[in-house]
Amino acid sequence: MKTNKYTLITGASTGLGKQLAIECAKLGRNLILTALPNEQIKKLGEDISNEYKVKVQTYETDLTQEGAVKSLSLTISAKYEINMLINNAGVGGTLPFLEATPDNIDQIVLLNMRAMVLLTRFLLPNLKKQKKAYILNIASMASFGPMPFKTVYPASKAFVYSFSRGLGAELRGTGVVVSVAHPGGMKTNPEVTRRIEKHSKLIQATTLSTQKVAKICIRQLLKNDELIIPGFMNKVSWVILKIIPVWMRLIIMRSSLQSELQDSKQIIQVA
Repeated sequence: MKTNKYTLITGASTGLGKQLAIECAKLGRNLILTALPNEQIKKLGEDISNEYKVKVQTYETDLTQEGAVKSLSLTISAKYEINMLINNAGVGGTLPFLEATPDNIDQIVLLNMRAMVLLTRFLLPNLKKQKKAYILNIASMASFGPMPFKTVYPASKAFVYSFSRGLGAELRGTGVVVSVAHPGGMKTNPEVTRRIEKHSKLIQATTLSTQKVAKICIRQLLKNDELIIPGFMNKVSWVILKIIPVWMRLIIMRSSLQSELQDSKQIIQVA
């Protein structure tokens, strides 16, 4: 598919973002990839461009910094036509709320919610100029219920879900499709893998590789699916979550996450 239009992916240097970039490149989509400074995003862009013969532009930026989203949006809109926006960048972690610093909390709120909303708002006029365009927001299975010792993260992802579904309904008929994806656990790095493997077999059964999640997300996005839950076991979990009362889920989650806390209290990058 030869085109001068671009797919913009945030948080594209590693993990799910990287695999989403590869999946899009396989389909011949030109890419604009963003990542934090010093994450080798330029090298990744060159590698993808050489392997898949697509155009790749890269930008290093911290989307939580004041004015960063607006500056990036204006730069991109002045140079490129965007027909797909993937808001993938996100942060989370497991920590007692009182031990989370204001900076920790700000990072989650500013990246998971504010940056996603503002980037979508600034780029929407560009997207609406296209005959067909897509917005994919990466939420989480954590979107579907509160979680002790995470508190702010699932709340931020519930926001992503609500925002995406509302915007999708508003834009219906405009040619812009809005989808929200809810991946479960993904073994994105050795630390995350170690923590996942300490959970129950049931939790481990819901985990998928980032490659698999990316493949499902892009496939279902292009089919205009507005709600994407990758993996059979995650779909089963979604149904179960609707049945089990919140108070019971909180008891189960509290026990599970307390065990995780004994192992690690670090804020980690997640999708």
